Amino acid sequence: MKLGVALNNVRLRNKMLIVYFLSVFLPVLLTNVLFYTITSNNVKKQKMQDLSLAIEQIRNDFLYQIEAVVGISSVLYNDSTLNDYLDKKYDNQSDYVINYHSYTMGMLEKYNPVYRAIQKITLYTNNDTIIYGGYVFPLSETTTQERWYRMLNEGYTPIIVKDEGAGAEPSFSIVRRMMGTAGRENYDKVLKIDLHPEMIKQVFNNVTLAGNVYLLADGKAQYVTNHGEGGSELSDVFEPGGSGTIVLEETFQEISYLQNWSIVGKFQESEVLEDVRKSREFVVYMALPNILVPTFIIVLFTRSLNERLIRILKQMKRVKNHSFETIDREETKDEIGQLTMEFNRMTLQIRSLIHDVYMADIQRKELQLKRNETQLHALQSQINPHFLFNSLETIRMRSIMKSEEETAKIIHHMAKIFRKSLSWGKDMVTVKDELDLVDSFLQIQKYRFGDKLDYVIEADPECAGALIPKMTLQPLVENASIHGIEALKHSGMIRVSVRKTPDGIVFAVSDNGVGIEEEKLGQLLEDLRNNEEIGDRIGVRNVFMRLKLFYGERARFDMKSERGKGTSVEIAISGL
Repeated sequence: MKLGVALNNVRLRNKMLIVYFLSVFLPVLLTNVLFYTITSNNVKKQKMQDLSLAIEQIRNDFLYQIEAVVGISSVLYNDSTLNDYLDKKYDNQSDYVINYHSYTMGMLEKYNPVYRAIQKITLYTNNDTIIYGGYVFPLSETTTQERWYRMLNEGYTPIIVKDEGAGAEPSFSIVRRMMGTAGRENYDKVLKIDLHPEMIKQVFNNVTLAGNVYLLADGKAQYVTNHGEGGSELSDVFEPGGSGTIVLEETFQEISYLQNWSIVGKFQESEVLEDVRKSREFVVYMALPNILVPTFIIVLFTRSLNERLIRILKQMKRVKNHSFETIDREETKDEIGQLTMEFNRMTLQIRSLIHDVYMADIQRKELQLKRNETQLHALQSQINPHFLFNSLETIRMRSIMKSEEETAKIIHHMAKIFRKSLSWGKDMVTVKDELDLVDSFLQIQKYRFGDKLDYVIEADPECAGALIPKMTLQPLVENASIHGIEALKHSGMIRVSVRKTPDGIVFAVSDNGVGIEEEKLGQLLEDLRNNEEIGDRIGVRNVFMRLKLFYGERARFDMKSERGKGTSVEIAISGL
């Protein structure tokens, strides 16, 4: 019940806006935001899952190939015949050649065509009775300086090393020491199995990803699918990237010889979440019709109601000021149309009665009432002026005695203004007296604002003796000072001019202050023409009404303003 009473005080346009925001805009907005959030989260979650599965697949394929080769190395490592062949001390070359062709050639060559991951199997030994060549090479000083040899430990666990001289091709090898043979002299023996580069490339390029996949060892890049980020930088420490980068990693912690190795995928979040962006655009495209169509319909209905109601309301206010004009609009059949018809009928009847019986008497009384009202507004500003004048005169004399001349000057101007306000019975004053009053007021304002305010008063000499209503220019100057200059951050100028024309005298008050918005200025002029209240600009209305009261159609009042450039008021009185 209380809510209903409160809504009765809300304007119709605002009620329609409340209905629109609560019933259309907010529900549609919240629904689409919720839908987009859920959709984008699901798409992002699916994308991250797909990337994770892809990295896991690469990891498993790489591990499968490596384990196959490590398994072959274990077979050769545990082969007693091969170990016996390498540890045997040959008395002549023919014995070695027979053993080489019988054991080594047949045993090692059978793996190459079967396992495509193997590019080459090589045996290294320091048994100097062996004729080196084919699959067997000496452990020379040059060989022992190779990186892969230096990485071997005292144990027999296989290790994986990258061939540094392989260039852009990803070349890796499985290296391990071999066991000695019981009853023979044990030589230093090393098994080296080179992996085929195409196998590595096939494993990493088997899955198409919108990013780079790295093979890391001890935090250093050993291979990357995008060679544009590789090359000389592969030996550097891998940088995971900053914000906007997605990094996924799969490790080999359960494999002893691959504990420090990992597969890392690095992707740009903008590319990975491209589908999320597309879903956002889809949601926006879906939301726009849901918002725009109801908005258009509600605006159409609101304008139909609001404009006609405001038109009736304004016309009713004009009736209060004896303007009995009918609403000239096409007749409609809804409630507002019927209200318009009844208002027109009532207005015509009232106008007929007033015009025939009371119009002459009302005009005479209204003239006297406006005159009294104008005098009342002026008298209301005089708060015991005799007392204030005497007090100001005392303060001025004290200031002169203390040599405070600037203060005394301002008090003198204030006293002059109060002295003129005491003689209200004198309705007309000369242009010279009015300009003296304006000058005193501006002197006080300049004392207040300092360098922020400058002013110029210009008057044709032949205008000095002309009589005009008292306080015609001072309220306009006061408006220019308070509403125009005070809000400025820089200095302002007020210009007052009085010039003689063939038709009469033109008075102008202009400033370069903050100005008035076009809409507000139009409303102010319309309210002046309709004799309506105009807010806090009582002085402007007072001047306008008194000019109409004294001169009627002989007085022309014009006001122009531009936001940020200033305001100008021009009064033209013909016949002066």
